[in-house]
Amino acid sequence: MALGALELGGLGALGLVVLGLLGVRIAYAAGLVGIVGLVAMLGLDAGIRTAGTVPYGKGTAYTLSVLPMFILLGYLAQCAGVSRAAFEASRRWFGRLPGGLATATVLAVAAFGAVCGSSAAAAAVFSRIAIPEMLKDGYTKSLAGGSVAAGSVLDSIIPPSTLLVVYAIITEQSVADLLVAGFIPGVLTAITYGIIITILAIRNPEIAPRLRRYSWRERAQSVPGVLPIVMIVATIFTAMFYGWATPTEAGALAAFFMLILSLLNRSSLRALRAAFMETAKLTVVVFTIVWSIMIFVLFLGYANLPAFISDWVKNLDVSPTVVLLFVYALFIVLGMFIDALGIMLLTLPIVFPLVVGLGYDPVWFGVIVAKLCAIGLLTPPFGLCCFIVSSAHPEISVQTVFRGVMPFIAADIVLVCVLTAFPEIITTVVHLAR
Repeated sequence: MALGALELGGLGALGLVVLGLLGVRIAYAAGLVGIVGLVAMLGLDAGIRTAGTVPYGKGTAYTLSVLPMFILLGYLAQCAGVSRAAFEASRRWFGRLPGGLATATVLAVAAFGAVCGSSAAAAAVFSRIAIPEMLKDGYTKSLAGGSVAAGSVLDSIIPPSTLLVVYAIITEQSVADLLVAGFIPGVLTAITYGIIITILAIRNPEIAPRLRRYSWRERAQSVPGVLPIVMIVATIFTAMFYGWATPTEAGALAAFFMLILSLLNRSSLRALRAAFMETAKLTVVVFTIVWSIMIFVLFLGYANLPAFISDWVKNLDVSPTVVLLFVYALFIVLGMFIDALGIMLLTLPIVFPLVVGLGYDPVWFGVIVAKLCAIGLLTPPFGLCCFIVSSAHPEISVQTVFRGVMPFIAADIVLVCVLTAFPEIITTVVHLAR
């Protein structure tokens, strides 16, 4: 008996989940399922031709051009040494507080995230910079590893966030709106992390001895090192907020400023060449994933599966809040086993029409999705950022890092609840920018 389009869509979605759990890379799995599904519904020739239009159609879209600009900005930031400058400034201004060095690390990672956009890169960089300093000053391994891992996920929502850009591409939303929307929740998260560290240090001073007091002159001397970060953040945010430049133009201008800074800091030509090469490699990887998932999304559209699920849920006798909580739980559970980008690509083609159909703002939901994916980067058993921190310091076991991030995970869950109860925290800035 021949299967209908809807049944084929369901089998395709199930097949993608199975392939993902078996360890098949999401780019290969999504592309394979999408092509097979299109062939099954349209025939061999029409199915292949339809799938073949996606790489060119999506690859030439102007929206995608923002990704290489932000990726390049992140790699050039490492060449320019802004990460160490941000850490030193935060240390001098906040190190005297209870748990001040851990708070300084979180704030420095937040600043680095404003010019990087990669949680994995932030975790790797600050594992080398901050953890040795904290251990030398008597901080426990749990707090040192946990604060670096937790701070690194701030890059998921602080613009320029790669996750928010990918969300915009998949859901066909405004990249500028999403990047602007992530600013306040990102800053709020960083402040919340700092408050948690302070409370932990006050309750148990032994986990975080206080540092020496820096003079105002020493603090002032650290300010010039972070001015490039302030300039770049102001350039990106202001240009997008007032509509003076597209996200791609703002990202290109920021990358140019960072290149000049790298040259002024006498970065070697080898380091700059490596930055450009790594940008090209990562761009190809991200574009390949986007093409593959777009083929899968096209297949689901032909199967009419997203519309069917959305209509079915709307007809259930449950409130939209219950459905939203179920979606939250789905993201958190998947985050324990799949990387953030994979979660978005697997779920958004089905979940996004459902949530928007229930009346929720698509830009607000994008920031929530990024927050939920950030939680997944910390949760066991496969919290990516925790493993990166542990691998950089073998003396700190991954179990120790997982214990260290638990208070931050709890804070993130509370923040998601707050952003759900008061969506204006996210949407007001977007409406002002429009």
